[in-house]
Amino acid sequence: MTPILRVAALGDGVTADGRHAALAAPGDLLNDDGGVTPGPHHQTPPCRHFPQCGGCQLQHLDDESYAGFVADRVASALDGQGLSAPLRAPLVSPPDTRRRATLHADKGLLGFTAAQSHAIVDLRECHILTPELFVLVAPLRSLLQRLGLKRRADVHLTLSDQGADILVTGFAPEGLKAAETLNDFCAKHGVARFAVDGGDGAETRWEPQPVTITLGGLPVGLPHASFLQATREGEAALVAAVREATEGAKTVADLFAGLGTFALALPAKVYAAEGARDALMALKLAANARQRAVFAEHRDLYRRPLTVTELNRFDAVVIDPPRSGAREQAAALAECMVKRIAYVSCNPASFARDAKLMVEAGWRIDWVQPVGQFRWSTHVELAACFSR
Repeated sequence: MTPILRVAALGDGVTADGRHAALAAPGDLLNDDGGVTPGPHHQTPPCRHFPQCGGCQLQHLDDESYAGFVADRVASALDGQGLSAPLRAPLVSPPDTRRRATLHADKGLLGFTAAQSHAIVDLRECHILTPELFVLVAPLRSLLQRLGLKRRADVHLTLSDQGADILVTGFAPEGLKAAETLNDFCAKHGVARFAVDGGDGAETRWEPQPVTITLGGLPVGLPHASFLQATREGEAALVAAVREATEGAKTVADLFAGLGTFALALPAKVYAAEGARDALMALKLAANARQRAVFAEHRDLYRRPLTVTELNRFDAVVIDPPRSGAREQAAALAECMVKRIAYVSCNPASFARDAKLMVEAGWRIDWVQPVGQFRWSTHVELAACFSR
């Protein structure tokens, strides 16, 4: 029998000689026949749907080994680029805190897809969604059946300030009866907004009051299916890291600013660049309404990244790119003369690639804060502080 030493990026346990074992935790033993003998860090998964459901991959890890996985994902990505940095203890969101998720509906089923499959796991319990969202799963399943859903659709759930925000894509029921059914459902379950998109764009069918999400203490209008940090705890961890990394800066550039998660949380004057017009307008309106010192500009940072000259106007830069990273923008960041850079990433691999460019240009990684807000998932986030 051979001990499992760590968990690889896709969730398999790995031995010292490189053998992989599915659903294994550090401290488990890989038997000669390929079976696994559970060790001290192998817990009983809390959900009946695990491991069939693709919403979670690591429910068999206890808290200590899951936190270790989160840290190891970041360390391994850095090591793969020949880098090292001081790693802080991972901050992991508790169960039942996911405030946004996309479920799939078809043939009376509603849930996440199965692991490595398009099959839908009909969700009867969930230990990652907030209770406010999970309580709607069964009623939504029934609603879609009553509305005559005949083909696969996606159900986007977000917990807003006013309650559940629901967007169904791939399905747009028509007629008076459908409208009355939707209205009755929303009124009964306290839905904040219900929208449908049959292919021509989102159409709001219910919204008694404008839907917002509070960021930096300000209510910000929430466009349909907007990006939002998955948990409040994860958002708080990333915001705290960004505030620390940019402390003392009087002017800050926030790149890939989104709705303003970081721009609205900073005490400095902020230039916010964002490529999505609806998110940008929501940020601009919120900042202007409260006279916050945020200048928001619509800018595609892949096609038109900030130049070195533009970056040099700021004391600090915050960057939070999509999963692919920001290779084009990182090249300019590597050469600029700002004092600090706070890099927030949802992909340790693309972060490490961009970080290598910056380190080779003379930047130092002061610290990295791993964040596991997609609990029991292989998806890991981080915030890092760079200085010269």
